[in-house]
Amino acid sequence: MLSKINGCIIIPTYNNEGTLSAVITRVLEVVPDSMIIVVNDGSTDSTKEILLTFSGMIELVSYDENQGKGNALKLGFRKAIELGYDNAITIDSDNQHFPEDIPLIVKKAEEYPGALIMGSRNMDHETVPGKSSFGNKFSNFWFKLETWITLPDTQTGYRLYPLEPLKKMKFFTKKFEFEIEIIVRLAWKMIRFVPVPIRVKYDMEERVSHFRPARDFFRISVLNSVLVLGALFYFYPKKLFSFDTLRKIKQEAIKPEESNLRKAISIGFGVFMGIFPIWGFQLLIGIPLAVLLRLNKVLFITAANISIPPMIPLIVYGSFLVGQQIIAGELNHNAIFSFSLEDIQRNVTQYAVGAVILSAIGFLIAFLLSFILLKIFRKEPNQ
Repeated sequence: MLSKINGCIIIPTYNNEGTLSAVITRVLEVVPDSMIIVVNDGSTDSTKEILLTFSGMIELVSYDENQGKGNALKLGFRKAIELGYDNAITIDSDNQHFPEDIPLIVKKAEEYPGALIMGSRNMDHETVPGKSSFGNKFSNFWFKLETWITLPDTQTGYRLYPLEPLKKMKFFTKKFEFEIEIIVRLAWKMIRFVPVPIRVKYDMEERVSHFRPARDFFRISVLNSVLVLGALFYFYPKKLFSFDTLRKIKQEAIKPEESNLRKAISIGFGVFMGIFPIWGFQLLIGIPLAVLLRLNKVLFITAANISIPPMIPLIVYGSFLVGQQIIAGELNHNAIFSFSLEDIQRNVTQYAVGAVILSAIGFLIAFLLSFILLKIFRKEPNQ
């Protein structure tokens, strides 16, 4: 089975004497002819004796001092690469994962070569502890902020890693937070992520958790702070100017199946929001509205840039004149330069009223002009 993707299994373990033997046995039953690498992360219980019973059936990496799960995974990856494997499935030794789900993960890996396959647990299941569900949602939020990728389960330890991109990567963490660092940095390398639903079992009587909430949560928070900075100064610019992003922007702008009416409305709405008197918030408010109204987001953002700096004085002055005509019934070009408190208050009111009206006028002009041009130069798509 794993030979199809040239893959192996990695099982990191630390003081899981109650479940380790069952996990290895079940994995051997599912993939009897595959390489299983067990990394003994300095266990102090009977783990060594248990592993001796599997001599000849597993590849063992062992050391005396506990270093953390991240370090165990790194050594497991190193061994898998040394042995010539292209992919590695990681599975925890606490018996929460079902080895019987390995075929599901392998199948996805065949469909998406080179992808990172993420086993996705049902975190709403009644057996899942509340703190685990909350922690997963917390992790999902930060992962999306750092990578622009939405995943249902970023804390799962049941994953299939493509090993090629790991060969030259250096990691800074070595405990639980490593599993966050590695997926974020693989996302920054534009590795594809594919979630696959898996089963999970939380037996609180047999399960041994080495997660220390205060200490480990602090480390994870520090890591996320560093990764957010990395995203801002490295990944976001890289993503924004990548060929893939430019291709998606082009596809969104063209959208052959989109009607001329919707494109024209998108352009008109962009001009409307660009003039509307909520400076600094036009896109913050306009983009969610464009998504809600199913408008063309690229055309909307492009049209909203009518409020670029060179145009701002013209928009403000035009809004003021329109508002002055509505409120005062006259045009006084010098009134905008009056700086008494009363004049400033009146000018702001006139500007705000005028900007609302001008934004509506801008919408109508942009909509009608773009709709006419699209009708002339673009064939209406088949409905």
